[in-house]
Amino acid sequence: MQLSTRGRYAVMAMVELAERESRPGASPCGPVCLADIAASQLLSLSYLEQIFGRLRRAGLVGANRGPGGGYRLARPAAAITIAAIAVAVDEPIRATRCQEGGTGCMFYPDTEAGPCRTHDLWQELGQQIHLFLDGITLADVLDNQVLGRAAAPAATPVPAA
Repeated sequence: MQLSTRGRYAVMAMVELAERESRPGASPCGPVCLADIAASQLLSLSYLEQIFGRLRRAGLVGANRGPGGGYRLARPAAAITIAAIAVAVDEPIRATRCQEGGTGCMFYPDTEAGPCRTHDLWQELGQQIHLFLDGITLADVLDNQVLGRAAAPAATPVPAA
């Protein structure tokens, strides 16, 4: 399971923005030029502009127009989760195609059959991915505090034979 290209690019660009803002000597409210992020991340500037438009509408970044303009985080890096970034760019975090009208599940709401046998499995996996990404902030990524964060499943007692 992985985010789409748009979701990954949004996360990469937001981490870059947060990093540039946190560099010594950088103005805490000084804008970062999107062209610099695009060049650094090897991303299309026009595609990045579309992504940042969504991030701005979601209240994750602020923008200054004109000469010397650019983007800045609208909140501290510790207050912006990776899940919020994915949601802002309209990337659903789910591991299933099971949905009404979808072709990946035997889910027919007008019948008694109900969802496919694996529907709940994929639904829960998507929820776990969302919970994980909702627990990771831009600051965590900048501080290299991501490894080891995945929760191990609780030990399940083995029934006696």
